[in-house]
Amino acid sequence: MRQSVHHPTRLIPLAFLAAVLIGTALLMLPVARVGPDPAPLLVALFTSASAVCVTGLIVVDTPLYWSGFGQVVILLLFQFGGFGIMTGATLLGLLVADRMRLGARLMAHAETRSIGLGNVTAVLKLIVLVTVAVEVTVALVLAARLHESHGEAWPTALWNGLFQSVSAFNNAGFSTYSDSLMRFVADPVVIVPIMLAVILGGIGFPVLYELRREPLRWRRWSVHTRITLLGSATLVLGGALATFAFELRNPATLGALDGSGQWLAALFHSVTSRTAGFNTLDVGQMQDETLAVTYVLMFIGGGSAGTAGGIKVTTFFLLGLVVWAEIRGCPDTTVFRRRISTHTQRQALTVVLLGVSVVAVATFALMGLTDLPMHVLLFEAISAFATVGLSTGITADLPAAGQCILVILMFVGRVGTITVAAALALRTRPTAYRYPEERPIVG
Repeated sequence: MRQSVHHPTRLIPLAFLAAVLIGTALLMLPVARVGPDPAPLLVALFTSASAVCVTGLIVVDTPLYWSGFGQVVILLLFQFGGFGIMTGATLLGLLVADRMRLGARLMAHAETRSIGLGNVTAVLKLIVLVTVAVEVTVALVLAARLHESHGEAWPTALWNGLFQSVSAFNNAGFSTYSDSLMRFVADPVVIVPIMLAVILGGIGFPVLYELRREPLRWRRWSVHTRITLLGSATLVLGGALATFAFELRNPATLGALDGSGQWLAALFHSVTSRTAGFNTLDVGQMQDETLAVTYVLMFIGGGSAGTAGGIKVTTFFLLGLVVWAEIRGCPDTTVFRRRISTHTQRQALTVVLLGVSVVAVATFALMGLTDLPMHVLLFEAISAFATVGLSTGITADLPAAGQCILVILMFVGRVGTITVAAALALRTRPTAYRYPEERPIVG
């Protein structure tokens, strides 16, 4: 019984749920809100869940509704949520005891998706190093730019720079500006560091761990690292080109910018659509074709064991490889001269089908609660499930039941993928028998 209770697939959701509830209680304190009245329960719950699940969807204007204390609480919530509840607890135990038991290694391995149990400690140390280095560096760059070029006083610039930096690295999408980052759409000194932080946080710590060990010897990189890097580059460039093509003549988005600004905005939208949640363009004014491309980018998400959400890059491209092998009539699915195990293929299929099912059910439920068009409700559902945070502007207008559905989607999207992946990995066991084979007709 004790082993069952402490199983990672149970502890991780409980830890995230506890963080959401603690955040809700803190945000309901009168000191957390601007004005005399405390925040209503649903507003506090939605904001806390969005922060812990590093989503970025909001039902109130962050800088105008929440006080300085409330904004600090939100920052801490998405820092802990992106860093990993169990990762943080494991690191704390490691610092106290100077060693890690097998149970702690299993929990950290389940959340960080380390390459093996033996390198869990090294991956955890890398997480701390990269997190601190990236967040501090980007915060200082942003603060200097905000002070020198945008006229913000040093205290304000330092706070805004830190908030945006931590939010970007954790792919949270929260901003201390009411228009997200739209006012900086053509400022590369602000936009580029944020893009780099988003990419580094969302690429996955196992990839960063491997790149640190073998930075230039790409032939020795694992299949996971190669697929993640090539897949991410393909999605980012493809998304940027599609956004540029569809929005070039739209005066409400790219049409109002010059050449370099258009490319920067298109690239940023492609990067942030893969679970970061910031926006420099008005998503509600985008063409339907751009929204369709954004559906795909959001649903796929970023790298495994990072701060990004979605079904993950490796999952998507592994299924593509399976389809390609079947089309060619190959008995094995291979990539980079390596055969992908049947177990891994089944894991990928399970994650994708569960993701599609959850989004579909949530979209139908939202359609029954509101008269809004299906395409904006689908956008909202995917954004919540993939912990993206982009919105066409309807989040605050949804009824209470609709907002509760989004809370569930955010929680399932952030915790569910970890739990499902851990459960599939940890429940693998050999069987002493096999049933006779049957081949149902397909297609």
